[in-house]
This record gives sequence, structure tokens and C-alpha cells, in this order.
Amino acid sequence: MKLHDLKPAEGSKKNRKRVGRGIGSGKGKTSGKGHKGQNARSGGGVRPLFEGGQTPLFRRLPKRGFSNARFSKEYSIINVKDLNRFDNDTEVSLEVLKESGLIDNVKDGIKVLGDGTLEKSLTVKAHKFTKSAVEKIEAAGGKVEVI
Repeated sequence: MKLHDLKPAEGSKKNRKRVGRGIGSGKGKTSGKGHKGQNARSGGGVRPLFEGGQTPLFRRLPKRGFSNARFSKEYSIINVKDLNRFDNDTEVSLEVLKESGLIDNVKDGIKVLGDGTLEKSLTVKAHKFTKSAVEKIEAAGGKVEVI
């Protein structure tokens, strides 16, 4: 390999469009922007979804429903089958769940769902429980405590 053989890697360099360099270049005079108008100006153009002054689509469509996003709560979820990793008669609380790695962050609380079966008798402390989760925990001889 010699110095005159060196080239940049294929596709690493883009060919710039050199505008305003004479009519022979095909991009001279108005530099591909046409004559006057909003798009010919520096910083010109319209925002996305602008429809030229026509009422935009998102305003023409009917608005329906209700969004409670401002006041909604998001719970970290745990299934009953995940509680089988704890020993009998253990008190399963927020701290225990975090240490075991079952949940990363608590968000607005913990909700226990009734997916799977529970073979151990535990005292489970959480913010919310489904009916099936309560039934399965109590059927296994455990207790449910709402925080």
C-alpha cells in the first residue's frame, strides 16, 4: 500500500451538493429553491402537519373519550407464582421484594395479581391485590395486608 492508494472507507463520506456555483452546475442562481416564496427564504418552510392554512386533520377529527393520565396511578406488578421463591412464614414487604430483585422501582405502589399458584404460607404486604390473588394467598394459609 502506498500513500497515493489511500482512500476513505466506502460510504463514509457524502458528496456535498454545491449550490450557487453557476448555471452549468444545474444548481446555480436560485440554488434549487425556485423563485421567492417561503421555502426560498433562509429559515423558511412550514412546520410538520401544516396544511397551507386549511384546517388541519387533527382539528377536523372529532374528539372523544376521556384521559385520566394526569391523575392515573401506575403500579409495579407481581404475580402470585413469583412469591414461591420466599420461605414459609416470611413477611413479604416492599424492601424484601426490592432486595430479591422482583421489582426495580415501586412507581405508585405494588399490585399483586393472581397468575399462577402459591405453595407457601406468606404474609404479603402490598398496595393492591386482585380478588384471585387474595383467594390464592389465603388458600395457601397466608395473610394479605394492604399498605
